[in-house]
Amino acid sequence: MLLSNQATPVGPLLRAWRTARKKSQLALASEAGISSRHLSFLETGRSSPSRDMVLTLAETLSVPLRERNKLLEAAGFAPAYRETPLDAAPMAEVRSALAHILAASEPNPSFVVNGRYDVLLTNDAGLRLLAYFAPRWRGRNNMLLMVLSDEGLKPALENWAEVAAKVVRRVRGELALAGQDLDAADDAILRSTIEVEAELEHALPREAQPPAILVPVKLRREGGLRLEMFTTITTVGTPLDITLQELRIETLFPATPEARGALAEVMRAESADAHGE
Repeated sequence: MLLSNQATPVGPLLRAWRTARKKSQLALASEAGISSRHLSFLETGRSSPSRDMVLTLAETLSVPLRERNKLLEAAGFAPAYRETPLDAAPMAEVRSALAHILAASEPNPSFVVNGRYDVLLTNDAGLRLLAYFAPRWRGRNNMLLMVLSDEGLKPALENWAEVAAKVVRRVRGELALAGQDLDAADDAILRSTIEVEAELEHALPREAQPPAILVPVKLRREGGLRLEMFTTITTVGTPLDITLQELRIETLFPATPEARGALAEVMRAESADAHGE
């Protein structure tokens, strides 16, 4: 875990982020426009940084906004970035924009998720996809938990080990970027992840894991349709709010012409079920 929840002088925190970003003192100092000697003094606590210096170094190190606030607090300054709930009134324009993106993604399933893979918003195609392939799921709206659970998407995933490994790595990566790890983020996700990690190692040995360029999502419902898809992830550009920076828009696309036809059938099947036909 990169950062501690305990009060920590800003110098060691800056050094931890520099190390995590694999930068030398000389490289960081050059990019930030300061001397390496000054940076060394800041990291060892011999000098105290100004508020602007903390923000400059954080920007140079691509520190997430949530962790920039922690750096500022460790240096004795007030946080600079707010965290506004997505359902709050000031987020009305953001929600409208997200709704437009989700609608424009139809008929491809699309989900707005946070760093823990909680599903915050989805389009109609996303709802229908989950209803078709995970009809028994009554748990929390979290994609990682759905993928890992026998009550969720796991029975429908033909390449479950590949997809589960990808999702676990993604969540760990998102949390690592924010200076966190699973045990500090979410007990439910941690428990579920620990339970399947041994199974993943057995089902998908490390040397046999596929390249990270593309892991298809192969879905099949017992007695029903088969669907092979791939995913894309979109982020919000230059956000100044923690909530916005941590949002991801994940969209699934049919991987083959046959899959396009199967997706259309899934959408029709769930539409008929919804209307009791």
